[in-house]
Amino acid sequence: QVQLVESGGGSVQAGGSLTLSCAVSGFTVSSYCMGWFRQPPGKEREGVAAFVSVARSYADSVQGRFTISKDNAKNTLYLQMNSLKPEDTAVYYCARATRWGSRCSTRAPSEFGYWGQGTQVTVSS
Repeated sequence: QVQLVESGGGSVQAGGSLTLSCAVSGFTVSSYCMGWFRQPPGKEREGVAAFVSVARSYADSVQGRFTISKDNAKNTLYLQMNSLKPEDTAVYYCARATRWGSRCSTRAPSEFGYWGQGTQVTVSS
């Protein structure tokens, strides 16, 4: 059974940093496209970052500030968030592509069929 469990959310001042973790089970994290998405309050879900093999991609809004990574030994996906802004406030979700060979991009959310429960990140000004 595929499961993804996010952790590491919390409250932080603008300019601060947080690292989110996504512990996965039921599959090997190295074998699939993995992604981070977020949903700000009252807004639609948006892609943040994606990672497959050695290729990383980011939404324009987080480029240069966020880093997606994984630890294959721990079967865990991470999102390092630096220089946080109030507009980064959202529920953050990790996700796995449904199939091998999927487009691994934040602009292809339909390719991600498995989702965690989300973790809240709140950035205050």
